[in-house]
Amino acid sequence: MSEFNCDLHFHGPYSSGVSKHMLVPVIAEQSKLKGLDVCGTADLLQGTWFKHLKENILEKDNGVFQDKKEQVYFIPQVEVQCNKRIHHLVFLPDFAAAENLKESLKGKAVFDSWGCGRPVIRLGPEEIAEKVIDAGGIIGPAHAFTPYFSVYAFFDSVRKAYGSMGEKIHFLELGLSADTHYADMIAENREYQFLTCSDSHSPWPYRIGREFTRIEMKQPSFKELKKALEQKEEKRVTLNVGLDPREGKYHMTACNACYSRFSLEQARNLNWRCPKCRGSIKRGVRDRIEMLSDGKEEHPDFRPPYMHSVPLAEIIQIALDVQSINATTVQSMWQDFVERFGTEINALVDAPLEELREVNPRVEQKINAFRQGWVHYIPGGGGNYGKPVICNSKEEFERKGRELLREERVGKDFAGQKTLGQF
Repeated sequence: MSEFNCDLHFHGPYSSGVSKHMLVPVIAEQSKLKGLDVCGTADLLQGTWFKHLKENILEKDNGVFQDKKEQVYFIPQVEVQCNKRIHHLVFLPDFAAAENLKESLKGKAVFDSWGCGRPVIRLGPEEIAEKVIDAGGIIGPAHAFTPYFSVYAFFDSVRKAYGSMGEKIHFLELGLSADTHYADMIAENREYQFLTCSDSHSPWPYRIGREFTRIEMKQPSFKELKKALEQKEEKRVTLNVGLDPREGKYHMTACNACYSRFSLEQARNLNWRCPKCRGSIKRGVRDRIEMLSDGKEEHPDFRPPYMHSVPLAEIIQIALDVQSINATTVQSMWQDFVERFGTEINALVDAPLEELREVNPRVEQKINAFRQGWVHYIPGGGGNYGKPVICNSKEEFERKGRELLREERVGKDFAGQKTLGQF
């Protein structure tokens, strides 16, 4: 058995808002540079993309899939939307199972037009789960806490959402605005394995693998993934890695036009309408979880550590004080680090500081600060991503925390929550 870094939720270029470069050879190449071993196939039920997958991914023995250059493994995956406007993450054993599932859903959705990578299926969660399981697959909530299209946006319980199929749900995807600390505040969630995935619409490494799950498997396959998610006592999910929830764009309750932040009580009193710009106020993930929390900070025995990450390109952007993460100087420096240390994850986590310093001392200083946990966050909300504030010393970290509190820019996020910024 070996451990594999898995990012199991992507979208293909035939979905809206997805990069035209999101193709299997590019995904495989960039995933290898990131340090990922296993990827989701993305929009498995979309006809044109399905053809691309079959032309570029080889099915080997025992349900194992790899790209033609054997750079990474793939597990058949698709995200779907039900008639309750909830998004669900589906994994299937092979391409034949995908064709069978698609046939069973015939007449209930449009699959093969452009923009149908995440098909809207005219069935409820219970009915879709039944069809997925009949096809040999597994299903769970995608980005379970976001205020749009998530199970907790419309239900107070995963089990209630899936009805009679609730006992067949073994995992949920956390999404960018939640982590293990938040998710386990809801008692029911202590039954589930958590997946951390990027939900990436772009193949570049500051998006792909920004969240990933480390899973112990004999060889990456649907069969092994299913065992890891269902047989919790084996503790085969060994690590969740993702953004600090405060970096998520729906972390705080905020206006979705001007991003002004509000307490839940204020938002209710304002009838969810921003007094500054008259935009609508969107309830944040933090407040939604607190609404459903049993007030206990407990984790089940099988729950692995959660480690907060900042993409290397973002750290370089901050270190060099460059406006855009896509700037040539940032991308060139990112390439220098990856060429030197093999993968982005190696550069962030394992590389000796003195060797990092040889590439660029300013970036080395920020990576060291990241490893030490000297990171504050200006929280996101209303659709606006949060911002990491990476300090260069423990003294600066403590001083900056006091300053941010005085400015009332982060409220009780800084006052009451531990910083877990390091790998």
